[in-house]
Amino acid sequence: MRWLVGWSSTAAGTGALGSAGATGYDGETLHPVGSQLLWGDPDPLWAVGDWRPDEVRVVRADEQNRIAVLGVCGASDEELRLGLFTARGGALRHLTAWPGSYTVVVQVGRRITVCGDIAGARPVFHTPWAGGTAYATAALPLADLIEANLDFGHLAALLAAPDVPAAVHDSTPYDGVRRVPPGHALILRTGAREIAGYEPVASLAVAAPPADPDRAVADVRDALVDAVRARLSAPRHVPDIDPGPVPGMGPAERRAARGMPAPGIGADLSGGPASGTLALLAAGLPGLPGTVLGHGTGAGERLLAVTFNDLAVGGREAELEQAGALAANPRLHHVVVTGAEETLPYAELDGPLTDEPAPSLVTAARHRARLAAGSADHFTGYGARQVLDAHPARLADLLMDRQRRHLVRPVAALAKADGSVMVPARVYAAARRLARTPYRAGLEDLAERLRQRRFDEPGGAVAASLAALTWARPGPAARWLTGEALAEVSVRLHGATSRSGIGPGQRPGDFRARAALARAAADLRVLEQAAEIRSQRLHTPFLDNQVVRACRALPEALRVKPGARAAILRTVLEGAGVTDLPSGWGAPSQAPAAATARAGLRLAVEPLMGLFDTPLLAQAGLVEARVVRKALRGAVQGEPLPLDGLADLVSLELWLHRLLARRGTCWTGTPARARAVPAGIQPRRGALASGA
Repeated sequence: MRWLVGWSSTAAGTGALGSAGATGYDGETLHPVGSQLLWGDPDPLWAVGDWRPDEVRVVRADEQNRIAVLGVCGASDEELRLGLFTARGGALRHLTAWPGSYTVVVQVGRRITVCGDIAGARPVFHTPWAGGTAYATAALPLADLIEANLDFGHLAALLAAPDVPAAVHDSTPYDGVRRVPPGHALILRTGAREIAGYEPVASLAVAAPPADPDRAVADVRDALVDAVRARLSAPRHVPDIDPGPVPGMGPAERRAARGMPAPGIGADLSGGPASGTLALLAAGLPGLPGTVLGHGTGAGERLLAVTFNDLAVGGREAELEQAGALAANPRLHHVVVTGAEETLPYAELDGPLTDEPAPSLVTAARHRARLAAGSADHFTGYGARQVLDAHPARLADLLMDRQRRHLVRPVAALAKADGSVMVPARVYAAARRLARTPYRAGLEDLAERLRQRRFDEPGGAVAASLAALTWARPGPAARWLTGEALAEVSVRLHGATSRSGIGPGQRPGDFRARAALARAAADLRVLEQAAEIRSQRLHTPFLDNQVVRACRALPEALRVKPGARAAILRTVLEGAGVTDLPSGWGAPSQAPAAATARAGLRLAVEPLMGLFDTPLLAQAGLVEARVVRKALRGAVQGEPLPLDGLADLVSLELWLHRLLARRGTCWTGTPARARAVPAGIQPRRGALASGA
C-alpha cells in the first residue's frame, strides 16, 4: 500500500512539528512509519510505502514554490515546472490534464493544493489536527493520527444506499476523517481548508451543444493511446531476482508460486472489449511493449496477456474463445490461469487490512490468482463499463434535451429482450417521470422507502432499467438492516436536502453515471490493496482523468445505442491501426456472475455462518445476526435474493474484524494506543448517532 501524507499548520515559524501535539509522549518526533520526506517544515509532506523511484517526482522553483507528482505521469519536468508557475495564480485544472494516473501536490508559499482525480480511484482525505489540517491519500493514517472511532452512520449508508452520494456525502468509515469529492481539490492556507471543484458542470437550464460523434470517438482514441503510451515510456521494472529453479516448475509457475510477477509489461485478456483493446494497443504501439530484455523468452517483443479460466463454474466458453482468437496476435504471449473451488468468491475469508471496506474483499483471492501470473506493470480494463456505457437514467437526459428519437433503439432492445409490447410505454413513462422529478423529491422518496422498508428487487433487464430510472434507490443490502440503521440513513438524506445547493447541477443520467463511476473506482482501489502482488502495479487507463473527460464528451445519442461500448472501442482500435479483429468481437458477455457467487456461498456457507454467529455489525446495531444467517441459508438453497447485497454485508464484517485485530499504528512518536478505533466496538444499540 502506498500513500502520501502531510499537514498544514497555523504556525509560521517552526511548523507543525514544533507545535503542541506534534511530538510523541516521550518527546520523539512524529512522522509516518516507512516514509521518505519530500519536503519539510513548516508544511511537511511524506511519501509512504514501496514507491518506485520514477513514481515520485518533486520539481522546485525555490524553497517556497514546488510541485510533487506521485504515480504515473506523462508530463516532463519542464511541463511540471510550467504547471507550477500557472498554479501560482490559482489555476487547478491543468494540473490534472497530463496523461497517466497520479496525485499532484503544489506548495506556493503557505498555500498547499492537493488535487484528487475525476473518477475517485486516487482520493484525498483530510482531518483537523494540531490546530491545522492533516491530509493524506489514505484514510487510515489520518484515523490513527486522531485516534478516530468508527462512523457507524457512514457504515449504515454504505449498506443502505451505496450509490447515493447524498447518503455517504464526504464521510469515511472513520469519524472525523473527511473525503474530498472526485473532481475536487483540497486547498490549505496556514491550516484553514477549502474544497474547490476544477471540473465544469453542465447546466440544467440549457441543453449541451451537439457534439460531433466522430470527433468525440477520436478524442477517446487519443486519450487512451496517450494513457497507454505514458505507461510504456516509463522505466521498466524487474521484480526481485528469482532464487532458483523448483523441480517440476517452469519459470512462470515458479514466479506465481512465490508471489512474483513477470518482469516487464502485460495485460488482462478476458475476451471482453475493454481488456482486449488495452492489450492490443499496448502490443501495437511503437517501441518494445513486452518483457525486459534478457528476462524470459521473447523478451522485448511480446506482451504477456493473461486470461482467467474458471473451472468451477462454466459459462465463459465464448469469452475464452474470443481471448484465444485475440491472442493469435504475434506480439502477444498468452497465458491461461485456471482456477477451481479455491478461487470462488468467499473461498478465502482471511486477507490484508485495506484502507476502507468494499465488496471486492470477497473476491480478492480470485483476482490475486490471475494477477500472480501477470507482469510487473499490468493493464486492466476496469472502469470501461462505467465511463462508456449508458446508465438507464440517461434516457431521461434525452427527453430533457428533446431528443426523443434516440430512445427508439435502446427501448426496442429492451422490448426484444422482454418480449412484451408494453415495454416502450413503461420505459418512456418512467423516463419522463424522472425528467420531471426534482432532485430533492428523489432523495425524500428514498428516505421514505427506507423508513417503510420498501425493497422491491427488480428481475430481468427491463425491471432493472425501470428501477434505475430514479434519482436514488436503496442498495441491495438495505433489506437486512435494522430499523435503527435505516432511520439513521433516512436522517442523513433529510439533512442533505436541507443543505444549500442541494441540486447536483447535472441531469439525472449524468449524475447517476458519475456516482456509479465513483463507487466502482472506490471498489477497485480496495481490490488493488486486497489482491496486491509484491512489486506489481495495476494500470487502469479507463480511469485516467483525460480518458474520463473524453468519454464524458461522447454524445448521449451514441452512448445509448445497444452495443455502443464495443462499437466505440472497435473504432478506437481501427484509428490506432488495429483492424484484424476476430468475428464476434465485443459481443455482450453472458458471464455467470450470479452462478459464481452462489457456488462460492455454497462452498463457504459454514465459515460464513460462523462469521455471523456474533457479528460485529450486530454489536454496532446495523444488523441482526439471525436475519443475516437466514439470508445466507436462503441464498445457498437458491432463493432469489440479491447476492451483491450479501457481498456487501460479508465484506464489511470481514473488514471490521481485520481492523480490530490490527496492532500497531502508521506513526512513530505515538504510544501503542494511538491508532484508529482504540476502544473497539462497544455492544450498544445507540451507536449510530456518532455519524449523524
